[in-house]
Amino acid sequence: MSEETATTTDERAARKVREGTVVSNKMDKTAVVAVVSRAPHARYNKMVLRTTKLQAHDETNDVNIGDKVRVMETRPMSKNKRWRITEVLERAK
Repeated sequence: MSEETATTTDERAARKVREGTVVSNKMDKTAVVAVVSRAPHARYNKMVLRTTKLQAHDETNDVNIGDKVRVMETRPMSKNKRWRITEVLERAK
């Protein structure tokens, strides 16, 4: 029975995954990704677009401005960096 509890406690919680567009890559190993989400307006219930800028870790410095990327939540890597780029979905033209 202790083996079962050990395996269930060792499993990692599901991490958040978002898709967005790279808006800046001027930092070393860091890219700023703009993620657009839809949320209802508090009073009027109309769907509005919200843009959130996430700083994501890019180990190989291979993303460029305009690329569509997938980012995943990770441990804190610096003061603002809590996401990492997992894959490039589409390159900028």
